[in-house]
Amino acid sequence: MTFQPKRFRWFLYASMACILHVGHVYAASGDIDLLRARADYDKKNALALAVDVTELQNQNYPLAAYADYWLMLLNMPDASNEQVQQFLAKYEQDPFADRVRAEYLKKLGKAQQWGDFLAEWPSYQGEDNAVACYAAEARLVQGIDDVLDQAKLLWMQPKEQAANCASLYDRMQAKGLITEDDIMARLRLALAGDRIALSKSIIKRSKNFDAAHLKLIEKIYAGPTGVLNKRSISTASRIGRELNLFALQRLAKTDSLQALLAFRKIESSLGKEDSAYFYGRLAYLAAQRHEPQALQWFQQAGSTKLDKDQLAWYARAGLRAQDWERVLAAIDKMQSPQSEEGAWRYWKARALKAQKRTLEANTLFAKLSTERHYYGWLAQEELESIMSASLQTHQPTPDEVNEIVDMPAMERVEALQRLEMRWEAKMEWAFAIKDFGDQQLLAAAEYAQQQKWYDLAINTADKTTELHNFNLRYPTPYRDLIKPTAHEYDLDEAWVYGITRQESRFMHFAKSGVGAAGLMQLMPATAKWAARRIGLNGYQNGMIHDLDTNITLGTFYMGYTKNLMQGQETMATAAYNAGPSRAKKWAADIPLEGAIYAETIPFTETRLYVQKVMANAHLYAQRLGLKIVPLKQRLGVVPGKANVVDADTGDAVEQDETQSESVTTE
Repeated sequence: MTFQPKRFRWFLYASMACILHVGHVYAASGDIDLLRARADYDKKNALALAVDVTELQNQNYPLAAYADYWLMLLNMPDASNEQVQQFLAKYEQDPFADRVRAEYLKKLGKAQQWGDFLAEWPSYQGEDNAVACYAAEARLVQGIDDVLDQAKLLWMQPKEQAANCASLYDRMQAKGLITEDDIMARLRLALAGDRIALSKSIIKRSKNFDAAHLKLIEKIYAGPTGVLNKRSISTASRIGRELNLFALQRLAKTDSLQALLAFRKIESSLGKEDSAYFYGRLAYLAAQRHEPQALQWFQQAGSTKLDKDQLAWYARAGLRAQDWERVLAAIDKMQSPQSEEGAWRYWKARALKAQKRTLEANTLFAKLSTERHYYGWLAQEELESIMSASLQTHQPTPDEVNEIVDMPAMERVEALQRLEMRWEAKMEWAFAIKDFGDQQLLAAAEYAQQQKWYDLAINTADKTTELHNFNLRYPTPYRDLIKPTAHEYDLDEAWVYGITRQESRFMHFAKSGVGAAGLMQLMPATAKWAARRIGLNGYQNGMIHDLDTNITLGTFYMGYTKNLMQGQETMATAAYNAGPSRAKKWAADIPLEGAIYAETIPFTETRLYVQKVMANAHLYAQRLGLKIVPLKQRLGVVPGKANVVDADTGDAVEQDETQSESVTTE
């Protein structure tokens, strides 16, 4: 039988309608037409999409604007400036307007229509690197005086940028606004981050560039030891010194002592500034591996300027050694806004308290204790004021909620959720609430919770600054499933809720970029392994989104990691995110305060994850009417490595990698 596209298309959309119906969400008039429009957009069929737009607009369908938006994106290359401006004027109050404006600005920049670009650019609210580079280039061409500082900030970003940024930098270099020192400074940043392609593009701008440098960068990246042992790169030139420092850093990523030995062989030819820079990088990398020499190497870095990540790990190395003087010294070197982060205000206060500077410490604790986050709860406890009163400070009234429901944007959010266009729903929601005060935010969160959009409810309630509602921040759905499984595996129910809130915001359809799925974000291999361990016969991958199954497998895995960590929940939380062997590896030689263990986890994602989960559990204990345990006590004490005994883990080695997500060091 001959394949007939039209018949297939009819069958496709009929199937979509059935899916909506069977899921007990009845399709509104126009839903199927919008799905067809989305399919036409995905196929880049502008002619068919134009017909879809007309049909949707004739129906006064609430999401018709989205089809028009998709059509504008397809037509952007051929649209006149007047057509784009008319579109932007028509949809100025819609969340996608800025996306269209960004594409329009890129079009103007590519065509070097700088006057039109500068006329439209002040209305742009987004953060697109290509637009930023075009904006700097436009002002440079037009001779606007304020361009230099912003352009230099763009230049010094140590990451790959949009292709058009090269044109900006060409102009800057031609005018002498990018000097040889600027080139070497950015090269150093790029090499420190192992940005090989970027490093090559930067080094080509040097007046001393040689094609051999490109091969040397690759050779160093692949095998720094051989390059250093052969002394094949001269330190006589600035580029040569930077490449030698790159080789030393590559070696230091895996072996601090070997890097130090190699450095000492060429130290005399590097000079004080380069030597200090090396010690700063060596210390930073060693601190992330919890090597005790890191503090000494930070001191040997002398007056060299340490970046934010280096200063953070200087402080963490001090915490690890419980050297409060060094902790304070590192934090005092931080500049705002880093020094104003909750972490460093808390640990500064702890350092002051350890040095018997109680009044200064309590002044910091008092301010921090009014803030509703992990470090705020810890600060409260340092002042011996553990929260015991009701956390609910404002309950939205029905009238306040109805005002939210009556907003046209909410009709669009509801339709987008119904069609499972969740990214667009979040964009629409964020745009609708962007100027809300606390009362409106809580009313919106209440409406979202009523609709079981738990992710939107939590994220919205989290935004309040003075009025709070912790029932909305910490909802307790699915308790009929979570409570019995937590009891079955001898788990603290508050901890299970803490994990689940952080993993999925209670959205059972959630799926991460690396494949973790469901309410408790299980990797498919972990789910299959857990199903086998508990004797769940007939388990198939599609069952991972089933609420009961996902909770059962997730709580089993939590219990498994907790047992491996001898009941230490902070370590078990780290293990749930990054794998049991890593969690054990991060323990110290001696018992370590749980808050310090969490603070010194090398993986940024896992560190924040552990802190948020444990803070969640702290709040959930109160929400669920369970025994209230101070957060610092909940974090506990992590035993020394000698006491973290490997249990009979069966096939757990496989799980160490399959459940952990793609986490990286800073």
